[in-house]
Amino acid sequence: MLNTEKTRADFKILREGVKGIIPVYFDSACMSLKPDSVVDAMNEYYYEYPACAGRSSHKLGDRATKKVKEARELIAKFINAKSEKEIIFVRNTTEAINLLANAYPFKKGDVVLIGDKEHNSNLVPWLVLRDKIGIEVKIIPSNADNTFNLDNFKALIKGAKFVALGHTSNLDGVTIPAKEIIKIAHENKALVFLDAAQSIPHQKIDVRELDVDFLAFSGHKMLGPTGTGVFYGKQKLLESLGSFLTGGDTVESTTYTDYKFLPIPEKFEAGLQDYAGIIGLGEAVKYLSGLYFVDIQEHELKLNNYITEELKKFPQIKIIGPEDPSLRSGIINFYIEDTDMHKFAIMLDNMDNIAVRSGQHCVHSWFNAKKIRNSLRVSLYFYNTEEEVGKFITSLTKILKIFS
Repeated sequence: MLNTEKTRADFKILREGVKGIIPVYFDSACMSLKPDSVVDAMNEYYYEYPACAGRSSHKLGDRATKKVKEARELIAKFINAKSEKEIIFVRNTTEAINLLANAYPFKKGDVVLIGDKEHNSNLVPWLVLRDKIGIEVKIIPSNADNTFNLDNFKALIKGAKFVALGHTSNLDGVTIPAKEIIKIAHENKALVFLDAAQSIPHQKIDVRELDVDFLAFSGHKMLGPTGTGVFYGKQKLLESLGSFLTGGDTVESTTYTDYKFLPIPEKFEAGLQDYAGIIGLGEAVKYLSGLYFVDIQEHELKLNNYITEELKKFPQIKIIGPEDPSLRSGIINFYIEDTDMHKFAIMLDNMDNIAVRSGQHCVHSWFNAKKIRNSLRVSLYFYNTEEEVGKFITSLTKILKIFS
């Protein structure tokens, strides 16, 4: 069972607050908080061995190299990759998707399937590739409640080259039936990429059990540092990809007229890397590995149920996604018609130090299609409490009365 009081003690901001004020942090879908162990590991790098990894042969460089290697191995184990060679360090999920879109040998006429509520990071690169080389991007319509429609997918997969989907939606918290989708795609000779940025902080991801071809996630959503992320691919597929970013540390040798790339993963990790961030990401994986995802999910659902039942008392509030909180993981996203939800977010922060996200959440395409102005999103994690939820409901009730 999750001991929330114990885990909160691992986060300085939840122990001491900011100038003595402890915030109610309900914006983990944007960025999670960082435990002390992650910050300490990064500081240790800067204080004790702030050197180049993989390049310098002195003691400081050797220690940095070993720590980066350890982080890569930890992450490979965390997602059950076949080899640490399948782990490519990137800045975030966005960079991983751009790497894939630009390095995979797409040709004019290739069909790429995506969902109708993808984050801009899994929409724009494909639209740009459409305009650049002439691939065809097809949208898979969701069910009315925003859950995945397998029948629509089955109708569109025939003849498709590639499928790129968000595993869990940052819009509504809905998780797609990834394993079934991947099986159907492979039966139709299509490859599959999963954006796991929103799923990996909350559930166990086993890339070999899923049989997914490519997958990416960001460190900043899973207790890790900003500017860190992972691009996973099956080894043979990674070896078949072309170059993306090139230069120092991607090549084994050069002449004035020629070059020879290093093998993966170095082939895709151009230039000096964020060694402190990579080491911090490794510590975040260690921390998450010490928790049970079942406990995290149960805790989030309990809080989600609480908020959902309270929101139902206000007929003007419309929740995005399924009515059943168990289908929305730790996300409760809602709006009021013809209302700017930014005002609600600002008031929650100013009145009671409650941090939520307002806007279109990088899913502008969905909001524009539905003609919804914006929404207010509460995103929960294992360090949130029932007391915080109660404070949020009380504060929201006050604001609703002001606007009534």
